[in-house]
Amino acid sequence: MNYRRLGKTGLMVSEIGFGAEWIERHDFDTCSKVVDECEKQGINLLDCWMSEPNVRSNLGNALKGRRKKWYIQGHIGSTWQDEQYVRSREPEIIKPAFEDLLTRLQTDYIDLGMIHFVDREDDWNKIVNGPYLQYIYDLKRQGTIRHIGMSTHNPAIAKLAVKSGIVEMILFSINPAFDMLPDIEDVNVYFSKKYRSTLNGIDPSRAELYQLCDSQDVGITVMKAYAGGRLFDEKRSPFGVALTPVQCLHYCLTRPAVSSVLAGFETPEHVAEAASYCTAADDEKDYASVLANAPRHAYHSQCTYCGHCRPCPVNIDIAMVNKYLDLATMQPTVPASVRSHYSSMEHTAADCIQCGICETRCPFHVAIRDRMKQATDLFT
Repeated sequence: MNYRRLGKTGLMVSEIGFGAEWIERHDFDTCSKVVDECEKQGINLLDCWMSEPNVRSNLGNALKGRRKKWYIQGHIGSTWQDEQYVRSREPEIIKPAFEDLLTRLQTDYIDLGMIHFVDREDDWNKIVNGPYLQYIYDLKRQGTIRHIGMSTHNPAIAKLAVKSGIVEMILFSINPAFDMLPDIEDVNVYFSKKYRSTLNGIDPSRAELYQLCDSQDVGITVMKAYAGGRLFDEKRSPFGVALTPVQCLHYCLTRPAVSSVLAGFETPEHVAEAASYCTAADDEKDYASVLANAPRHAYHSQCTYCGHCRPCPVNIDIAMVNKYLDLATMQPTVPASVRSHYSSMEHTAADCIQCGICETRCPFHVAIRDRMKQATDLFT
C-alpha cells in the first residue's frame, strides 16, 4: 500500500480507503472480515457517515483493540431519528448523535471531524453563521476531533469552504463522468438521463477546485469514485464503455490534491480488488485508452495526466509538467507552491527537444509540444 499526506492535516493516509456505507446492510461477522482484510492490505482510513446504530456498533466492535491503526472520518450532523437517517444542523440533535458515534465506535476522539454533507449555499451560510460551527470548534479545542473536514458533492460549495480557511480537508465526489458535469445542488440529478448526453470536457469549476485545494494544502479524500457502480456497466455508463475499479481509482488518484479514494466494500474480496491497484501494471490502470475509444466522451485535446506520453527521451515527467501548467494558469499569477514544485523537478519542460514522440502516444491528441513551450515560458 502507498500512503499520501492528507494536506495540512499531516496525516499519512492509504491511497485506498474504506468507505463503510455498503457494510451497513451486513452483520458483524462480515464487517469484521472486511476490517481484517483492510488491515491486511494496509488500509488505514475509514469513513463512517452512517447514523444507523447497528453499523456503528459493528464497526466499533471490529475496530476494538486496534483503534490506533486507523484514521476515522466521522460525520457531525448525521443523525438517527424515527428509525431513519436525517441530516441536521441543530445542536440539540447533533450533539447526542455525535456522542453516539463515539460510544459505538468505542473511541474518545475522531481524527477527521466532518461537517456533514453540504451541497447548498444557504446551508453553508447557516453553518458558518450559526451554532453548528461553534460546536465543531468546541470539539476541536477539546481534542475530541483532531482536524476539521467537510463532505460535499458541489464544487462551488467546496471552494467556499476551502477559501474560508475553516476546513483542512474535504471529502468530494470524483470520477471521470462527474468531472465533466457542472456545479449542482442535487447530486442525484447527475444520474438522470439528461446528464448522460451532456458531457462537455472537464468542468472548469472542478478543475479550479483541485487547483485551489492544491495551492491551499487542503487534502481531498474521494467518494463516488465508481459512480455507484455505473461506470462498470457500459449500458449505464455515460461514456458507453465499462471501466474497471483499478481504472476508476487511477483516474481519481491522478487528480491534484487527492490523497485517498474511499471505496465501498461489502466483502473481503472487494477490499482485495481495490487494493490490487497498488501492484497493478500500467496497462491495467489505463483509463485513457478506454475513454478515448468510447462512443461518447469529451476529453479531446485535454490532458488527463494519464501518463501515456511516457517514456520521454530526455526523461521529462510530461504528465506532471502538464498538471503544474494547469494549476498555474488557473490563477492570475503563478502560485508560489506550484512554482516551487515545478522547479524541484529533475527535468522540466525547458529540457524538451520537441521530438513529438509523446504526441503519437497521447490518446486524447493533446498538443504536448506546444504545452511544453507554454510551461517553459510561464515558469522561466
